[in-house]
Amino acid sequence: MVPKPTGTHAARNVGSPRLPPLPRLKVKHPNAAATNPCLGVLSSVLSCWASSGYTAAGCIALEQSLRMCMDVKRPENNKKNTINYHLARMYPKIVGPQKRK
Repeated sequence: MVPKPTGTHAARNVGSPRLPPLPRLKVKHPNAAATNPCLGVLSSVLSCWASSGYTAAGCIALEQSLRMCMDVKRPENNKKNTINYHLARMYPKIVGPQKRK
């Protein structure tokens, strides 16, 4: 006697799900700015100040690491993300042939 397929095996037998028709593939805001790398150090300094007061001697190491992080010159990357270009290029191969209107 053969057991009935359950779980993920049952879904494979039914067939792949069909996606709704999409006019195009596009990633929203691909060139969004990256988060500040000093944000974690800043939150540590603020939490230290909140827990032990603004002039706490224990927060000096955190304050200095925040100053060092803020003083570092960050290179500007002006490279434009090309993900939407490649999605638009590959879209006809994903969708397949369609009727002309």
